[in-house]
Amino acid sequence: MNNSIPIEKLLRDADSIGVRLEIIDGLPVWEASPVYRHQAEIDRIRSSIQSVESSTCECEHVADVYFRFKDGSFKRPDIAILCRKPLESEMDSALEIVPEAVIEIISEGYEDKDLRLAPGFYLTQGVKDVLIFDPRAKLIWHHRVDGVGRFNSLQAFTLECGCECVV
Repeated sequence: MNNSIPIEKLLRDADSIGVRLEIIDGLPVWEASPVYRHQAEIDRIRSSIQSVESSTCECEHVADVYFRFKDGSFKRPDIAILCRKPLESEMDSALEIVPEAVIEIISEGYEDKDLRLAPGFYLTQGVKDVLIFDPRAKLIWHHRVDGVGRFNSLQAFTLECGCECVV
C-alpha cells in the first residue's frame, strides 16, 4: 500500500495554508505568500511586457504558476514569459513548457532562494533570461548562460525571445 501524497496535491495543499512550496533538484523550498510590494511589482512589470517588432514570440506571460521541469523539479516563478499560450489540455496542471524568461522579485528574508538557487537552476533547465529584482535596493541581476549583469531599476530589457520588459 502506497501512502505517499501526489506532489501536485501537496503543492496545492501548501498553497491553501499560505505557503509557496517548490521542489528544486529534489529539495523542498518554501516561502510565505507574497506581500503587497511584491505583488505590485509583478503587476507593474507584467504591464510592460511586449513583443519587439521583428519577434515571432507571443510574449505570453503568467504570474505565480507552477512549472514542472524535466528533472522532476517544480518551480513557481513570479513571472514566466512564454512564446505561446498554453494549450487547453495544459492549463489545469503544472505547465511542462520551459519558459523563455523568468522574473523573480526578492521578498525580504528569502534572498538566498532567489539570488543563489534560482538563476543556476533556471539556466540549466533551458530558460534563456533570468531577471532577479530586489525592489527595496532597486537592483536587478540579469542572468544568461554567457554571464550576469547588474543594473539599477528602472531598466528596459530586450530578452532573447524577442520580448521587452521594464524592471
